[in-house]
Amino acid sequence: MRSKLIPAILLTLALVAGLAGLAYTFRSGPTAEEKSADTSAEDDADASAEAAKVAAEPAPETNKSPDLSVDGDGLSRAVAQIRTARGNVRFKFYTKDAPKTVERIVQLINEGFYNGLTFHRVVPNFVIQGGDPQGNGTGGSGTRLKAEFNKRQHRAGAVAMARSADPDSADSQFYVTLSPQPHLDQQYTVFGQVIEGMDVVEKIRPGDAMSAVVIEPTAPEPPPSPTNETLDEGSPPPAAAAPPAAKPKR
Repeated sequence: MRSKLIPAILLTLALVAGLAGLAYTFRSGPTAEEKSADTSAEDDADASAEAAKVAAEPAPETNKSPDLSVDGDGLSRAVAQIRTARGNVRFKFYTKDAPKTVERIVQLINEGFYNGLTFHRVVPNFVIQGGDPQGNGTGGSGTRLKAEFNKRQHRAGAVAMARSADPDSADSQFYVTLSPQPHLDQQYTVFGQVIEGMDVVEKIRPGDAMSAVVIEPTAPEPPPSPTNETLDEGSPPPAAAAPPAAKPKR
């Protein structure tokens, strides 16, 4: 009886070993989850190194007399900058659409309120949220703001005020949308729009710090282009317009 069992056991072991070999063959490369984890680990390591570098740098100065006049799109000439270990995010203000909110946010920025605070909430494809001294979504500066709901849309990169169920409960916490969120329109105060650094916004993770939030020095306006009326006597006339470019053939 024992002599018959031994070949059967050996055959079973061989089959198991063969299946394990097949499994290993089909599993020869890393899974998508493992690749993502590896990439995340690399990003976190890079962010940690950059955070140490940023921490060693002196805090940048903020522009305490920003030009909040708006352009044709309703955005301010002044630019705010959120500095993080993953890169910088730049946004402009909708001064006329949310004047009191913009006034308060500018005040908090210039007081250094946001320096060192974190993004405590990150929801993929939805929003990143920060500006809470408690770091858990329950805190603020202590000054509530009246809602200034407006017609600015929650497109990707919209900067808006977080609040509780009370429309007039916004304080210092703000969020940036990662994608269009039309269901939030006219339910929250949109006060700005990202103009540069959406790739950085998409890399933010819970707990990432804002090393500094400042308002950049306002760039001088470019001089007006010369026209026929403003050319000095003796100035050469403007060059003739080039002929229209041919349209590509289909």
